[in-house]
Amino acid sequence: MTEKAAKPQIRFAGFNGAWEQRKAKDLFVSTADKGHPELPVLSATQDRGMIRRDENSINIFHDKKNEEGYKRVLPGQFVIHLRSFQGGFAHSAIEGITSPAYTVFDFLEPEKHDSNFWKFIFTSKEFIRCLETVTYGIRDGRSISYDEFLTMRFAFPCKQEQTEIAQYFSNLDHLIALHQRKYGKLTQVKKSMLEKMFPKNGKNVPEIRFKGFSDVWEQRKFRETVVIERGGSPRPIEAFITQGANGLNWVKIGDAPEMGNCITQTSEKIRPEGLSKTREVHPGDLILSNSMSFGKPYIMGINGCIHDGWLLIRNEKKMYDLTFLCHLLGTQQMLAQYKSLAAGSTVNNLNKELVGNTTVSFPTVREQIAIGDFLSHLDHLIALHQRGLEKLKNIKKSMLEKMFP
Repeated sequence: MTEKAAKPQIRFAGFNGAWEQRKAKDLFVSTADKGHPELPVLSATQDRGMIRRDENSINIFHDKKNEEGYKRVLPGQFVIHLRSFQGGFAHSAIEGITSPAYTVFDFLEPEKHDSNFWKFIFTSKEFIRCLETVTYGIRDGRSISYDEFLTMRFAFPCKQEQTEIAQYFSNLDHLIALHQRKYGKLTQVKKSMLEKMFPKNGKNVPEIRFKGFSDVWEQRKFRETVVIERGGSPRPIEAFITQGANGLNWVKIGDAPEMGNCITQTSEKIRPEGLSKTREVHPGDLILSNSMSFGKPYIMGINGCIHDGWLLIRNEKKMYDLTFLCHLLGTQQMLAQYKSLAAGSTVNNLNKELVGNTTVSFPTVREQIAIGDFLSHLDHLIALHQRGLEKLKNIKKSMLEKMFP
């Protein structure tokens, strides 16, 4: 993009020359072909740097529309919005037409360029950083004119290297999409199973259950089956935070893991003197945020203390398998009860009485273990794909920085 940045940090074997640098006006030309009445309308909404068919628009345009400036877009061409710039150009994969608000442009020397490579140029961190020099719109954020775009400088290699780079990132995008689909599918499977493996409110058997289990589920008020207590905070809390070896784990919302349901560490500790003003929790206890917008229960894997933003749920009567109970408390059936019982309350938060007044349905501990194990296995698969997805996205982000100067 700049005179000094002629070579990327990482490149494929066999390529070592400096990248050519030219202004956009020497690389691109605006096209003004009118649309064809039978072509689909293309949306400027980006999908990994590509424009796609606009599913919210009609598919056929009349001649009158074409006369008003709608433009034809061919595969491999690029589009820029003249009034608002949303952080990247759109690259078309199909033929279609787009509105007069967009400028369609192509290469002056198409034989020297791989359009797939330029798709990644226009989504690179370096390119986005260059946009800081252009005009800013009042309402839509970044705004750029086609004339401003023409003054921007680009660095690029020979077409063969362009193709190698484009193929590498296309393969990465393919893997990311695969993990995204698998992650999304597994997430939907779990959502469906949570609805069908727990009885709906008012019912005493679920829609789906494992072979060998047929007894009706027991129904009780939740307060009759567990101990429920609210957390507490010594104040001012800042005076009790310590780095000392004798500090007690201080559990905050931020300590809850993004994946999994077990809290195994905390970022802060409090002095033992604050213990009388808080609530102590131990491995095997469940804690539940009192905010209904949060609403996810966690199993404690360590000793610690909770503030008044948490509720302690202790399985003192041993009526539950902990993994089963953790999933049960996060079902839509339970969330619906929370909302119903809180209706009319001035503070739309959970509390000891509200949670205790919910009705829970549960089977034998043996069936609970089977359900808990199944859902835990699903969670494990979801976490694997989520970690894989994040890893691939981080690889792409890093390579976009290192494979472009």
